[in-house]
Amino acid sequence: MNREYHRWRSPSLGRDMELLLFGHAGARVLVFPTSKGKFYEWEDRGMMGVLREHLERGWLQMVCVDSVDAESWYAWWKHPGARAWRHVEYENYLLHEVLPLVGHRNKNPFLITVGASFGAYHAVNFALRHPHLVNRAIGMSGIYDISRWADGYSNEHIYSHNPVWFIPNEHAWGRLEALRRQDIILAVGHDDGLRGNSEHLSKLLWDKGIGNALRLWDGWAHDWPYWMQMIWLYIGGHD
Repeated sequence: MNREYHRWRSPSLGRDMELLLFGHAGARVLVFPTSKGKFYEWEDRGMMGVLREHLERGWLQMVCVDSVDAESWYAWWKHPGARAWRHVEYENYLLHEVLPLVGHRNKNPFLITVGASFGAYHAVNFALRHPHLVNRAIGMSGIYDISRWADGYSNEHIYSHNPVWFIPNEHAWGRLEALRRQDIILAVGHDDGLRGNSEHLSKLLWDKGIGNALRLWDGWAHDWPYWMQMIWLYIGGHD
């Protein structure tokens, strides 16, 4: 299996950023780690092994990015506006640095975003904000209301990166059509405390005519053994 390590100083973030790329061809998969997680988290947790055949056969190419959560939403010592702005800079890093790198190496136009727990927020938020770029979004055991990380404060950046706020007010025809073409999967355990958040976002999407698959798993299902099974189903194409 092709495995590449990349590191460069990000103009968007003003610091070095690292990522791992697995596979040589196929649909591009942008992988977000869990809260404050590192770019090697999915590899360490055995997730690449689950999809080894897909990577070796050129069906998928996975790009595991680093997070800046400790500098953005989890930087409790910062003003909420500053937390949100760091997240905006992170999105710029993804849009203007990561995706061009991967697109230069792999011309496959199909893009999937995926993450678990807080990584699910990143995956789904990015997809909903950029529906013309992302074809499928997979959120596993996720939370999609960022307001608790903003301490009750709101500004344009917090609003526009909080799916449960901006989706109800989405009226642009072109964006809605693109959103309705997306394949959106929200998987969560029946007993997970975040279940209600997934159900809420699912309903908001349906209210706008945006189809999505809400998948309720037995029990808590908020851990790596469950996410391995989910990824096998929802990326491996066995749903």
